[in-house]
Amino acid sequence: MVAVSKTEMTAAKEKKTGNLSMISAVKTYLPIVGLIIVFLVFNVLTNFRMVKNMPLVLSQVYVTMIATTGVFFIMTMGGLDFSQGSILGIASIVVCMVSRINIPLSILCGILTGALIGAFNGYFYVYRKIKSFIVTICTMFLFRGFIKYLTTNAPVAGSAALINFDRTELKVALTLLVLVTGFVLFRFTKFGTYLKAIGAGEKAAMFSGIRTDKMKFWVYVLSGAITGFAAFINVIKVGSVTSSGGSQLETQILIALVLGGMPISGGAKVRFENIIVGSLLYIVLNSGLTMMGFSTQMMQLIQGIVFLVFVAVFADRKSLQVIK
Repeated sequence: MVAVSKTEMTAAKEKKTGNLSMISAVKTYLPIVGLIIVFLVFNVLTNFRMVKNMPLVLSQVYVTMIATTGVFFIMTMGGLDFSQGSILGIASIVVCMVSRINIPLSILCGILTGALIGAFNGYFYVYRKIKSFIVTICTMFLFRGFIKYLTTNAPVAGSAALINFDRTELKVALTLLVLVTGFVLFRFTKFGTYLKAIGAGEKAAMFSGIRTDKMKFWVYVLSGAITGFAAFINVIKVGSVTSSGGSQLETQILIALVLGGMPISGGAKVRFENIIVGSLLYIVLNSGLTMMGFSTQMMQLIQGIVFLVFVAVFADRKSLQVIK
């Protein structure tokens, strides 16, 4: 009887392990399969207009994908950032203003502006111990007010030469530069290991010797700097910034990461591919709905349903906790 019981217990454990492996595999490949299915479905429904207009569709992904990279690092360690749209808007204004003097200098100033706002977020989050979502919601409204004030009378125009940089090759090259650099840092250095360790358990990470506060602060600085860099790509489309500059970017980033399979609580199960797959899936979904003629309200409803489904699938209930 005892031998049978042990055998049954072993079989039950193996079955449970097999089920967990299957669930893990589904979670890993679902975003990729979803991207392929959504792309094919919308092409059929729009008479392949999406394929014919791929340069236009992809032109919307560069800024989102670059900014998503920075937020990906923040979410990996269990935080959130709702100020990315405001960072992009402020940095875009700075890029436009400085571009009248020197365009390479304007890129540097955009990065510096984003880094400073990121440092502002990081200071209150890390050293004043205010939850990340509270700090970044406050800064979102604060800097959104600055954007509206600076663009009250007219859009902030940059150098006329800015639009000369609106070339697909350049935007692809800059996006790849950010992605490859981020991938190397995340996959092959202690930076990625430390981020996942903090996301999995901050106290354990601290006891293992990781300087968690310093790490969290500089990740917010890095994220802001990356979005500041994305501001250059944002302004070269039209060479100016309006009061809506960067509006809704934070929502796009959050949806893109969740669609890409990003666990809300961060931790060890995070994959860098979440950025690429999620950003492409969001842009394809958004572009497809637009091409089909859906109203803004209907698009938001459909996106909300898809978002909830993916959150339900990828939320790790065992490690889920209050956002840091």
